[in-house]
Amino acid sequence: MTQSDATPAPHLLLGSCDYPEHVPPDRWARYAQQQRELGLTYVRIAEFAWSRMEPLPGQYDWAWLDTAIEAYHAAGMRVVLCTPTPTPPAWLVRAHPEILPIDAQGRVREFGSRRQYDFASAVYREHSRRITRAMAERYGNHPAVAGWQTDNEFGCHNTARSYGGASAAAFPGWLERRYGTLEALNTAWGNVFWSMEYNDWAQIKPPNLTVTEPNPSHVLDFYRFASDMIAEFQAEQVAILRELSPGRFITHNFMIFETGFDHYAVARGLDFVTWDNYPLGMLEFFAPSGSGEDVKTHFARTGQPDLIAFNHDLYRGVLGGHNALGREGQGTPNGPWVMEQQCGQVNWAPFNPLPAEGAVQLWTAQAWAHGADVVSYFRWRAATMAQEVMHSGLLRHDETTDRGYAEVAELDTTQFPVGEVAARVALLHDYESLWLYDEQKHSASLSYWTQTLTYYSALRALGMDVDVIHADADLSGYAVIVAPAITLVSQERSAHWTAAVEAGAKLVCGPRTAFRTPGGETWADGQFGPLSALVGAKLLQYDSLRPTLAQQIEGDGGTFEAHGWAESYRTQDAQTLYSYSGGPLDGQSAVIRKDNVTVIGAHSAQLVGTVLAEVLTNAGVPIVPLPDGVRLSRRAGKTLLQNWNPDAVEWNGRTLNPVSFTVLDSVVLENQNA
Repeated sequence: MTQSDATPAPHLLLGSCDYPEHVPPDRWARYAQQQRELGLTYVRIAEFAWSRMEPLPGQYDWAWLDTAIEAYHAAGMRVVLCTPTPTPPAWLVRAHPEILPIDAQGRVREFGSRRQYDFASAVYREHSRRITRAMAERYGNHPAVAGWQTDNEFGCHNTARSYGGASAAAFPGWLERRYGTLEALNTAWGNVFWSMEYNDWAQIKPPNLTVTEPNPSHVLDFYRFASDMIAEFQAEQVAILRELSPGRFITHNFMIFETGFDHYAVARGLDFVTWDNYPLGMLEFFAPSGSGEDVKTHFARTGQPDLIAFNHDLYRGVLGGHNALGREGQGTPNGPWVMEQQCGQVNWAPFNPLPAEGAVQLWTAQAWAHGADVVSYFRWRAATMAQEVMHSGLLRHDETTDRGYAEVAELDTTQFPVGEVAARVALLHDYESLWLYDEQKHSASLSYWTQTLTYYSALRALGMDVDVIHADADLSGYAVIVAPAITLVSQERSAHWTAAVEAGAKLVCGPRTAFRTPGGETWADGQFGPLSALVGAKLLQYDSLRPTLAQQIEGDGGTFEAHGWAESYRTQDAQTLYSYSGGPLDGQSAVIRKDNVTVIGAHSAQLVGTVLAEVLTNAGVPIVPLPDGVRLSRRAGKTLLQNWNPDAVEWNGRTLNPVSFTVLDSVVLENQNA
């Protein structure tokens, strides 16, 4: 099959990540044929192979890669070729040690692993463009090459930001272009505080190694700068690939809950995005609000469904809203992909259990239901060398088929038609709000992700499909808009949200909404700033609760407890739905509403779920309350009914087997629920 005669897939397609440079050449054709026989369509290669492509400066060795690509082509596989820039070779690093990044503690991050470069380095960017051009000139029009992946996992291992070297040198110039004058910068940052004013651009350095916490406005701008460096770095590669490999898609594989850069900005210019899905490793680092080891134990072999689903929905929407399918006419599936899908145990988490039987199929089905057009398993054969020998593949170290292989072989992908995820609910997300929130949490119990996932999980527990989109994205067509933790609100963002509410959408906001301006300071007239008229209230108090403290809340919907955070409001023309009972906030407003805008000031998962259920019902969006670990996801007229629990569950007259899914016609399930 050539690029020109390919057509978008009518159903989910599968792939794998392979490393021909890791095995003898006599395996290449055999592996490619075996992949095709398994039902795979795509194979991703070469993201870490720079030292084999260019073993000495300017001396390229393409013979091995030529042979490998031809082996895949002969087997009918379609190749996703990667630029190898996440792993600059030793000769380049030793010749140009200035490309190495500096961590927040001021230490050089050395050669001997991966991602050892500073995105702002002009030297490294030159070499990045050079190797990208060399690859694209050789393979850009090869009939087996379906598309390109830039680099690999931007930000992995805390590599999005370098606090010295090229980044430190470039940061003042970035600020000068942004602010124009030092007076404007000093005013925007509030540098009169603690005598932090500058009178020369050269005096400004990255915000690390300060005696106590750095100025949050300084931090915010440095994070913006670092994100811009990643966007510029990738754009240079994309421009070369567009020139020399026309008609092929270009993507990047993003990561779980990565916070080091603005994914919306970095994704611009891509045809669609992909992400790397490792449900069990993810569980070790994140859990919904109020959960702990009991939840991790319960979902130890499947992963917690909402953590995974959130990332699916985020990356489906990172290029826009309303399913955010990629460019038409590319001769390839348009939607987001999972570029790396866990298919056995991983090697990098604190604990790495084997997945439950059926988990690989469940993860694949969930990816499809949340918008993925392709799921690619990591990796083909388990590594027999170096840092990843404990990581599984579809084949074991000895080349026998592992458990994941068997599940993929038994999977019927024709039951997964591609098409739109038609969500009526939007959840707003913004990396700048994330950076500001977590820079000054004020409560060790909370983070931006914890607060955001509390609202997301509540929506999923009510049977909702959700678009996770940027806070400034198109809001038309959504019945309910949820802003769990958008603490940075500009005049423009306020006007955007106001227009959506005036058009009929219902807006639900969480604590600390609109607490800060785009510069990072608070609004002079208090929380809500330009949103005050829409909300109909002002902030009265906020209370950071120790783990041993709880704040009771009462209202018509019941009695609840807040943990971690509670803020109260002085109402103007809003009504109070719930009030605090006892403690220093006794009698003050906890949940308020003005017309179609509801603000929840207390961090309480149960309260959030109750309020969201009422808002959704009033908006005409039918809710389907679900048991813990049971989830519904809808796509292309089908509904995926999932049980993530290790035990059977009785629901809606059905017995749901442990770690299982069923694909139903959506109308059938809707009629049953009615």
